[in-house]
Amino acid sequence: MENTRISSDFIGSKNSTRWSPTRKLVPYAYLSPTLLLLAVLSFIPIVTVILYSLVDNVIITRKPPSFVGLSNYIEILSDSHFREALGNTLVFSGVSVIAHLVLGLSFAMLLNTQIIGIIPRALLRVIYILPWVFTASIIAILWRLLLNPNGAVNYLWVVLGLPGKGIEWLSSRQLALPAVTFINIWAGYPFYMVSYLAGLQGIPDDLYEAGKIDGANSVQLFRFITLPQLKPIIISLALLDFIWTTQQFTLIWMTTGGGPIRATEMLSTFTYKLAFSSYEFSQASTTAVIILAISTFVAVFYVRNQRLANE
Repeated sequence: MENTRISSDFIGSKNSTRWSPTRKLVPYAYLSPTLLLLAVLSFIPIVTVILYSLVDNVIITRKPPSFVGLSNYIEILSDSHFREALGNTLVFSGVSVIAHLVLGLSFAMLLNTQIIGIIPRALLRVIYILPWVFTASIIAILWRLLLNPNGAVNYLWVVLGLPGKGIEWLSSRQLALPAVTFINIWAGYPFYMVSYLAGLQGIPDDLYEAGKIDGANSVQLFRFITLPQLKPIIISLALLDFIWTTQQFTLIWMTTGGGPIRATEMLSTFTYKLAFSSYEFSQASTTAVIILAISTFVAVFYVRNQRLANE
């Protein structure tokens, strides 16, 4: 009887400890530093920018701020310069995402094949990964020198006997957007190549052997085995790439500055000029909220894809 009473008292004390309010708060205590950091670095700035987009005369003004509601959004969405920047951003991001997918997957399959020897594969990996080593500022300076009218690209253009001489790659309204898009593709594809290479190396060889036994050729193996196995990685990287590319600023600003005549104007450079050139902080905040809405819309699909991949 005494042992039974002791054991029941022990179980009771254990249950009381388990369900005590203090014990429930312990996980939140561990999370509190991270939550505080997120609040200071993310939530508070986001809320502040949203509030700025709903008022006028903010930050640098002698007049008190006044609530204007959605007037700033109507003004920005009806602005032809904003629509031009939005169009450039969508073209820049869409072409970059597709090119990153094609180049990254192509080079990953080349490095994953057994046709090339070990030493050539190691050398190719070093060469292919080089653009990922440089920062955006170095890449911008490097390509500004290469695409200079007297630079190496125009020299090779003349040597190959192609029409044109001293082409203004970054100063031409027709060529500037394709030029910066190419630079962004060159700078970004190594990350996707490494990611796809990791995915390819995770595909079991038994699947390919079974496909070959069934008489499948290389194209069929790629279509019915490689692509389905890489589908979660492809979708995730494409969505992330779109979010990152729509927010590209350093590369654009240091190569063309959004010019010539807004030919390479992106939402990021458009927002920067509104805030720090025109001092229109309300309109700049409105544009920032629109960029946030676009990124959030894409992020929802990314999170949903991650959940489906984990199930």
